[in-house]
Amino acid sequence: MRPRPLDCLARDCLPDEVTGTVHAVRPAEVERFLGGLAPAAASLVRAAGFAGQAGQGPVLYPADAGLDAVIGLGEDRSAFGFGALAGGLPAQAFRLAPGDYDPDMAVLGFCLGAYAFDRFRPRKRAPARLVVPADCRAETEALAETIWLVRDLINSPANLLGPHELAAAARAVAEANGADCTLLEGTALAEAYPALHAVGAGASRAPVVAVLRWRGSGAGADAPLLSLCGKGVVFDTGGLDLKPSSAMLRMKKDMGGAAIMLGLARCIMQRDWPVRLELRLGCVENAISATAMRPGDVLRTRAGVSVEVGNTDAEGRLVLADLLAEAGAEAPDLLLDCATLTGAARVALGPDLPALFCNDEAMAEALLAGGRAVDDPLWRLPLWDGYDDWLASPVADCNNVSSKPMAGAVTAALFLRRFVPAGTRWAHIDAYAWNDSTRPGRPEGGEAMGLRAMLAGLPALLG
Repeated sequence: MRPRPLDCLARDCLPDEVTGTVHAVRPAEVERFLGGLAPAAASLVRAAGFAGQAGQGPVLYPADAGLDAVIGLGEDRSAFGFGALAGGLPAQAFRLAPGDYDPDMAVLGFCLGAYAFDRFRPRKRAPARLVVPADCRAETEALAETIWLVRDLINSPANLLGPHELAAAARAVAEANGADCTLLEGTALAEAYPALHAVGAGASRAPVVAVLRWRGSGAGADAPLLSLCGKGVVFDTGGLDLKPSSAMLRMKKDMGGAAIMLGLARCIMQRDWPVRLELRLGCVENAISATAMRPGDVLRTRAGVSVEVGNTDAEGRLVLADLLAEAGAEAPDLLLDCATLTGAARVALGPDLPALFCNDEAMAEALLAGGRAVDDPLWRLPLWDGYDDWLASPVADCNNVSSKPMAGAVTAALFLRRFVPAGTRWAHIDAYAWNDSTRPGRPEGGEAMGLRAMLAGLPALLG
């Protein structure tokens, strides 16, 4: 799957094709704005109760060119203040009037709100189109395009997005950005990633590991090495510890961590960061058959750590264990993984706050600050050493699940930590990767949670 063009943008729109202007107004500006309108238009806007509050509008009113519109921003400085425009305006071309807002946030929010997963069902109507402001950076459009790609991958049904299709998407991104991409499968995969192979042993579609390597144009041989890992479980039945049917309804999104990390890698390459970049995606299906792993099995891992399978539904951490061990062996300056790993993180933080676990204070704060700066929040949870022995096993080096029904997100992160070499700066993000309902700029479905936070926070760590 390749990125779709942003058909909601009209950079080269001719003046006679632009049917109106959108004004973004804050409460203190309302009277001045109304005073500049024709009396009939001002009366219409007043009658709509417009006061410049966040989320108000778009309110349409007649203007010389056809229809203009106004939206309220309140004190919102995020992209989502512009998220309702694409669906709330007529399917025509509009331009933004100058105002007290960041043009890049406006364009990003417009694009995020214009997204729809329309692969199988056409839109009820085309979205409005936005003429890109001259001072909007090209990387903003590229970021919106990347988020569309991540959403498309997560929203794709599992019958059409299997392990090979997910790996092919990684290869397509690599080829488009001058990166090398190796796909491992079969015997080579079983030897190199034994735990990951065990997770996919029950599926008719064999697992694939995609390994992408890239170096920025300004990066020498000693440039910082940034290593990314993503859980790409294209569908999770739970294995022999079968999920109830209601819990499987969204399991096509269990590859959300891989999609998010692929999106992050794409942005880094397009922005030509002066780094060496490695990306590893474990693309696999957790299914049921006579060859599926069983509760009580003892698995070999790439790191040499033996793992007793306490629950086959805790498969994502087995996928990441092998990826982290391989990535850590390259001595990266920063190692990050992202996964839809635990329901416990959602119980603790809800759907909108990905859980951040990190073994380095400066790294944690940089990622948290990045999330705050771009309204893509993360929330830190502890790597609490006191719970580490909850993963003990009488027959193996450790169990893949805790012996206690508490702190599930914490113990999952502690499990992953066992496969990160000592001294490696590492962060783990446990994300939901899904919007349960539609809000401006955030339609129901797959979501690139944490991507913009990492993109904003990592530069401070890489020098």
